[in-house]
Amino acid sequence: MKDLTTGKEGKLIFQFALPMLIGNVFQQLYNIIDSVIVGNFIGKEALSAVGASFPIFFALISLVIGFAMGSTILISQFFGAKKIDQVKQTIDTLYIVAFITSIFITIFGIIFSKQLFLLIDLPEAIIPQAKLYFNVLMLGNISVFGFNATTAILRGLGDSKTPLYFLIISTVINIVLDILFVVVFKWGIAGTAIATVIAYTVAFISAIIYLNKTHKLINISVLKLQFSKSIFAKSIKIGLPSGFQSLFVALGMIVLFSIVNKFGTDVIAAYSAAMRIDTFAIMPAMNFSIALTAFVGQNIGAKKYDRVKKGLIATIIMTSIISIVFSIIIVIFSHSLMNIFTPDANVIAIGVEYFFIVSFFYIAFSILFSVNSVFRGAGDTLFPMFITLFALWAVRVPLAYVFATHLEINTILNWEIIPIDRKGIWWSIPFGWLSGMVLSIIYYFMGRWKKYKV
Repeated sequence: MKDLTTGKEGKLIFQFALPMLIGNVFQQLYNIIDSVIVGNFIGKEALSAVGASFPIFFALISLVIGFAMGSTILISQFFGAKKIDQVKQTIDTLYIVAFITSIFITIFGIIFSKQLFLLIDLPEAIIPQAKLYFNVLMLGNISVFGFNATTAILRGLGDSKTPLYFLIISTVINIVLDILFVVVFKWGIAGTAIATVIAYTVAFISAIIYLNKTHKLINISVLKLQFSKSIFAKSIKIGLPSGFQSLFVALGMIVLFSIVNKFGTDVIAAYSAAMRIDTFAIMPAMNFSIALTAFVGQNIGAKKYDRVKKGLIATIIMTSIISIVFSIIIVIFSHSLMNIFTPDANVIAIGVEYFFIVSFFYIAFSILFSVNSVFRGAGDTLFPMFITLFALWAVRVPLAYVFATHLEINTILNWEIIPIDRKGIWWSIPFGWLSGMVLSIIYYFMGRWKKYKV
């Protein structure tokens, strides 16, 4: 546990974000190695299948992500106000909701997996591999939800180091098993999913055993968990906007993927690989924003509002510098980065084209996430949801349709979206980030978020 209400703001946020950043470097390193193994040892069809599975998986878990965000904010503010009983009630309630929800999502995902891939117009040749990968991944939902709930709790308490250790364990196991199952045992795309499920399960069980023995606020026993209706209601009130935000982001990703899918396997494979690099590049901004959310939550709980502004400025400066560095590196080495994932020359060329459009705007994404994290830390999660929905559904998705496709209508019941230029999809991404950034900055200076203290 760490008190974020005293000390130099930028230093505290950096120290809090650094373990998460290191942990996510390991996690994204696994994601990249996973895609490299899939693309080189199984094929570009399998790489496309893995890429197509992610937005659907993210959509199914998005509401729980929002609930966890609400719980993190409650924990940070209760902890900042020294209300330890409420902290413990929030922890118990989060675990109960995560476990029950994971079971229902697993059943739904497995039953309707094929229909979900048909919904996004995934090419028929890719669907069998995507369905196999996705269904195996669904079986590990309890471990995935449990591990992420534990991480959310610890971050709310100001502890970002402990999740790092178990994330590293998970990543190492994942990489070793990936190589073993795919390269040695030749289990194909199912091997990558099995490796992920085993790694998350080991990490979650290890974390619970460790925390039960060492952490004075966390003592997890399934039979002793106590559900709090009032805490649940507060977590829903705060977290539901973030959950809907995550859901609509995931649905937006699905719609965009359905547009990408119309351009064929090479574009799908290139987009899937490019997203891995994208995630790596924007990851520091996301980690610093999580740190800032906890920082803002504790300081608003302690009524230290002046520290919030200083923390935001420090976060924007740090994330902007990192974003610029990543943009330069990715543009210079874009061909080599794509070549890691696949030897296919056309897939590489499409990926390079993507980076030369998108990577220059990482700084807009970092500012957007930094400012929105202030609102979330204050408990004002509704407006960030509206910003995200506007940037995605009023800007990014429409522009992708307008720039990249043509709607051909023969009759009222006979219409088809015709692919024209894939660059339109790439350009829609930075336009969405820029519009969200501008709205966030305007709302920050309006100051209404200051009224949302829990």
